[in-house]
Amino acid sequence: MVLTSSFAAIGYGHIALGTPYNETNWTDSTGNLTAYVKSKTLAERAAWDFMAREGWKLELSVVNPVGVFGPLLGRDYATSILLVQKLMDGAMPGLPKLYFGVVDVRDVADLHLRAMTHPAAKGERFLAVAGDFMSVQEIASVLKSRMGQYARRVPLRVLPNWLVRLAALKDPAVKQILPELGTIKNATSEKARRVLGWSPRPREEALISTAESLVRYGLLKDSAKGK
Repeated sequence: MVLTSSFAAIGYGHIALGTPYNETNWTDSTGNLTAYVKSKTLAERAAWDFMAREGWKLELSVVNPVGVFGPLLGRDYATSILLVQKLMDGAMPGLPKLYFGVVDVRDVADLHLRAMTHPAAKGERFLAVAGDFMSVQEIASVLKSRMGQYARRVPLRVLPNWLVRLAALKDPAVKQILPELGTIKNATSEKARRVLGWSPRPREEALISTAESLVRYGLLKDSAKGK
């Protein structure tokens, strides 16, 4: 069995490391967490606890993706895609100092298949991340440079932390990002590359594939108007 977990079960609830997160790290479920992060952590813990009791019945591998981007299959899309959509639509007045890991959905699927079929994957976790984490500013710059007229609404101004905290007083959605504001994180996929031979696409390709899909399905202000 291959369980789809998340980086949420690895890199939250404690002081950021000075080195990239890896599969030995676990989120502190007693920390200041969102419901999503806590649920992902508890769910993966429960899976490993189950294996400790019933492991003779099956084998378990776990894939821990960061933010999943890439081509959409339709107009129904995952939460990670909202970041690109909001940037492209100019729905964000500026760029908060946040950092995200990026991986293409096609490479996440490939890693699942490798974890399912490779004997060395038994009992192991695998981080799915394509290179270093990116700041929102870096993500915006990639979109601005590659998406032409469709990226004309993308902001490039970085917001000071104090201004984001002020906005959080009136916006619950902004309040949720405060624990991560200004926290520089990174993670490594060295294990997946070494053990399973995994080789993900560049981060930029994942982001641009997302943006192109949003245009293709008419999910942006400009694409909806046929511009």
